[in-house]
Amino acid sequence: MGQESTSSVLQTEHLTKRYGDVVAVDDLSLAVQAGGVSGLLGPNGSGKTTIGMLLGLVQPSGGSGHLFDNAHSGVGRADLRRIGTIVESPTFYPNLSGWATLRYFRAVGRHGDANEIAHLLKLVDLTDAADRSYRTYSLGMKQRLGIAYALLGDPDLVFLDEPTNGLDPAGVAEVRDLIRRLGAGGRTVILSSHLLGEVQQVCQRVAILSYGRLLVQGNVDDLLRTSGAVQLDSADNAAAARILLDLPLVDRVRPDEKALLVRIASDHAWELTKALAQEGIYLTELSPVQVSLERYFLEITGERDHELRREVA
Repeated sequence: MGQESTSSVLQTEHLTKRYGDVVAVDDLSLAVQAGGVSGLLGPNGSGKTTIGMLLGLVQPSGGSGHLFDNAHSGVGRADLRRIGTIVESPTFYPNLSGWATLRYFRAVGRHGDANEIAHLLKLVDLTDAADRSYRTYSLGMKQRLGIAYALLGDPDLVFLDEPTNGLDPAGVAEVRDLIRRLGAGGRTVILSSHLLGEVQQVCQRVAILSYGRLLVQGNVDDLLRTSGAVQLDSADNAAAARILLDLPLVDRVRPDEKALLVRIASDHAWELTKALAQEGIYLTELSPVQVSLERYFLEITGERDHELRREVA
């Protein structure tokens, strides 16, 4: 596989899908950078629907989607050989072994080198179970075999839809580790999930959708850093809040028990102390507030009860 690139492997322009009165994907315009692991994070199946439209499995209601450098919308036969995918929990013939399963699907259309089967079984840690029948596999092993199937033919782009569904904690850890390794190898992996913690752990970039509409997209670390917050306390928090709200870098201020929660990137927190000191207000406490992707998601979707709003006592 090639090295990570700044080019886009996937683009959509105003992509829309309606099922009667239900809008599953709403005017979606996004671009996914080639290389690494990118997440499509949405709670209502919008990521799965988007993938379906890009693969030609679902007819869009409007807009278009492009894969690789194609000018046309949708996916052609040549493109399909560059794509691997699994949707939720894959199911294979129960009496075939892991080795025979991959050999069968390579023969019926996935192509690739016959020698790659051994490589893929090693990659997904199934070498020792290669000759066991599929029905004897644990859920985690079945999921890993599904990922090996998606990698037949050495595709440039891999779609994984809810790959840890139904797995126990050990299986979840195994699959997440495998996804991270796939992205580190230069291949583009697109993970569709409603699990915020999973996306934060394995994805470098994320597009967050709510009710099918794109809210934000970008590098995960950058989004969390710029959405950071600090907690501070002073001798006069009411006066401090008024001063802080006038600072361009401060997004929101909220009283929190005896302290203030201030939305500001943590690497700019020193500007708070400087501004307050210039007004004769000195801090007794200043500490960063760890922001998770879950907290960030709930903030931008307005679903968190104690959202950091521009308000003072």
